[in-house]
Amino acid sequence: MRKYIAKRLAQVVVILFFILTVLFVLFRLAPGDPVSRMVDPEMTPEDAQHLIEQLGLDEPIWKQYLIYLKNFASGEFGYSIHYGEPVARVIWDKLPNTILLFTTAVLLSAMVGISWGKIAAWKKGKGADIGMTIAALVTHTLFLPWLALLLVWVFAYQLDWFPITGMVSEEVFLDPDAGFWAKAVDVGYHMVLPLATLFLIHFGSYLLVMRSSMLETLKEDYIVLARAKGLSDRAIRNKHAAPNAWLPVVTSVGLSLAFSINGGALTETVFSWPGIGRELVFAVSQNDYPLAQASFLLIATVVLFSNVVVDVLYAFLDPRIRY
Repeated sequence: MRKYIAKRLAQVVVILFFILTVLFVLFRLAPGDPVSRMVDPEMTPEDAQHLIEQLGLDEPIWKQYLIYLKNFASGEFGYSIHYGEPVARVIWDKLPNTILLFTTAVLLSAMVGISWGKIAAWKKGKGADIGMTIAALVTHTLFLPWLALLLVWVFAYQLDWFPITGMVSEEVFLDPDAGFWAKAVDVGYHMVLPLATLFLIHFGSYLLVMRSSMLETLKEDYIVLARAKGLSDRAIRNKHAAPNAWLPVVTSVGLSLAFSINGGALTETVFSWPGIGRELVFAVSQNDYPLAQASFLLIATVVLFSNVVVDVLYAFLDPRIRY
């Protein structure tokens, strides 16, 4: 296992180097000039040139690339062209918001999807199975922006039950007498619609994966043996079949958690949720190279290491798997 982990980590380093290079080239080939967005029309040519030198954009491309690799290795991502702040600070300010929303959505979707998937497989061909499968297929194929805007229009605009956008209410967070729980409840109140959107989109995939894996597991000989022993249906389903059907679901959940780090640009944009996804869209539209590159690299790094973690988990969940 140690040799396998070391080999996979070496592969991650090589792939990450390739991603670094591709991102550097793509952002330099992208249309638009980030400096022109920063230069004040009243700024003198000398001041504009000084700004370009500070950003290192006056250096040859090959030298910019070497500086880029050196900065990444040292954890220095430069300064955001738009914010004028260190990129790391901008990312760390937004990252907790994304983790809060999307990790909650993934875990909630996984719990419901796995539970319903077990039941659907156990009741194959019956009304419960058909209803759950149809619901999973319909919600999983919905267009996310359309669903998000529909929920906003119905529950925020028409019924006025929830806020339309944002993560917090100014009157709560600016109130010096508001305690931690008051602020937490306010954040949860703003999370309802984006959380419902993500749940409806994603729980169906976990349900379908669990159902398919469970149906294969129920054909195994040890399930027949468990029935012959006279074990209850609940014990066979939950203690014998379900644990052995989790492997494909573990992969799905693990990768979903990894990809959730990008914040779901569409979701965060529709609900004005201040996270990494929305920041990434803004950085690309504003040609903010340092911020956009760091955001993409964060996503790539988390996804790559998550793949390694999922593969290692396989060996612990299923003793038959050895690398």
